[in-house]
Amino acid sequence: MTSFDKREEGFEQKFAHDEEMRFKAQARRNKLVGMWAAAKLDLAGAAAESYAEGVVAAELEAPGSDAVFRKLRTDFDAKGVAQSDHQIRRTLDELLVKAVDDIKAGR
Repeated sequence: MTSFDKREEGFEQKFAHDEEMRFKAQARRNKLVGMWAAAKLDLAGAAAESYAEGVVAAELEAPGSDAVFRKLRTDFDAKGVAQSDHQIRRTLDELLVKAVDDIKAGR
């Protein structure tokens, strides 16, 4: 194996690792935002957990933060929860940072 091949393999491994961490962080963020939204929707206990799992599933069905945003926006509108688009997107961003920090800290 040449040094170029080794270097290429290293880049491929780093890319795979980074993608795995990105997936884990987004899934964790979606769970956190699901619990945040559940509280806003007056859900608790098993209903809140179920709702959070639905938020995680929303991104798996249609990848991207927009799918999660649309689910939250639709659910908030249906229940009359006053949250602006900016507040929802800001919460998504804040909880992504928390999720990344948690993963890096091994939590």
